[in-house]
Amino acid sequence: MPDGSQFERDASYGLITLPNVVTFGRLCAVPLAFYLVLEHRLDIAFFLFVGAGISDAVDGWLARHYGGNALGAILDPLADKALLVTMYVTLAAVEVLPDWIAILVVFRDVVIVGGVILLGVLGQKVSIKPLWVSKLNTAMQIVLVAAALLMSGFALRVPHAIAILVWSVAATTLASGTAYVLRAARTSRI
Repeated sequence: MPDGSQFERDASYGLITLPNVVTFGRLCAVPLAFYLVLEHRLDIAFFLFVGAGISDAVDGWLARHYGGNALGAILDPLADKALLVTMYVTLAAVEVLPDWIAILVVFRDVVIVGGVILLGVLGQKVSIKPLWVSKLNTAMQIVLVAAALLMSGFALRVPHAIAILVWSVAATTLASGTAYVLRAARTSRI
């Protein structure tokens, strides 16, 4: 059995690292999650979503302890965003979540990514550091998706729980999007 240093060398070699393989597996789960929700198998989709969350924690731990790379730094948030956006759009399509919350979540991401691209094209240095409100927003988005899948998939009834979570996600999504726009306006030299 290799010692820790051997594993560290093997885990950080080239583009194919253990954290990147785990992350890529999560990215590959996105079409399956999409299919499961469209087929109204929200019970299985719930377990897939929880598994994706666990894989996110595992690949993060592996990257911190054994070394990550630039590909992983791009692939990890891409896999997370792809799964969340897919879940919001498909859960709205099957009427588990309101359409407007899916539109709001996707619009915020489009504004942020579009702003980064626009500033880059205009020659501005773009620093991509998550804000605390953005971390809160992501956590709230994850909780809402998990709760919606759990409650709908297993026919659980908790009065007003989804409505409260939807409005919490709306508030943090608006706050996060506004914070990013204001930060970009303050730091850009256009």
